[in-house]
Amino acid sequence: MNCQPWLKALVYKCININQACLLCDESAQQPYPLCIACEQALPWLDEYCLHCALPLPMAGLTCAQCSRRAPAFDLVVAPWHYGFPMDTLIHRFKHNSQWPLGRLMAEMLSLNLRHRFEEGQPRPELLLPVPLARRRLRERGFNQAGMLASWLSKGLAIDCNDRLLLRTRETPAQQSLDARARHRNLQRAFALAAEDAVKGRHVAVVDDVLTTGATAHAIAQLLRSAGARRVDVYCLARTAKPGQA
Repeated sequence: MNCQPWLKALVYKCININQACLLCDESAQQPYPLCIACEQALPWLDEYCLHCALPLPMAGLTCAQCSRRAPAFDLVVAPWHYGFPMDTLIHRFKHNSQWPLGRLMAEMLSLNLRHRFEEGQPRPELLLPVPLARRRLRERGFNQAGMLASWLSKGLAIDCNDRLLLRTRETPAQQSLDARARHRNLQRAFALAAEDAVKGRHVAVVDDVLTTGATAHAIAQLLRSAGARRVDVYCLARTAKPGQA
């Protein structure tokens, strides 16, 4: 008697159905640990700048900053506003090492991207996580962008290289700086381990949150100068302008 198929069915049911929602602890009843009610309550980003994903009052528009001077990247994909509860979830993943939350958000970002690819959005050939400064990497013990990129790589079947993009110098934390200071802070902060690795390729940079876009812009400039054909940015959430709800 062979009971292996029954065991596989139990495992499938346990993994894909009998999961508790990571937000409310109720039964998720979905392939990922998030119930429908909590999923609908997330701050989904539906109206945003077509270029940098800045939250806007209407869909299909380009923000004033991108209209004046387009950033070096082509497109930002961010499913959510950086508001409650996404800000709390990202903080718990990033600073409290609650990796299941990061895995959940990466899986949902992967679903969002797969839908966009089916709708015709260009599919990148390579994922590059934003590197973390050595001091912060020692303190935290992991690079949240690297983990997100690794999970996305598996979900999207796109290669990921977490050693190609390098941070060449320590910089003050971006959170404490305004937009202009962020851009100055990141001058010559990044380099490529092998510049010919991105020549002629469509590359996507992966990070957790896009605030002013200074980091993404600096990295995209570097990749463009190395011959990248297109640079997109994939992140979990996009912040609004200061003072904007």
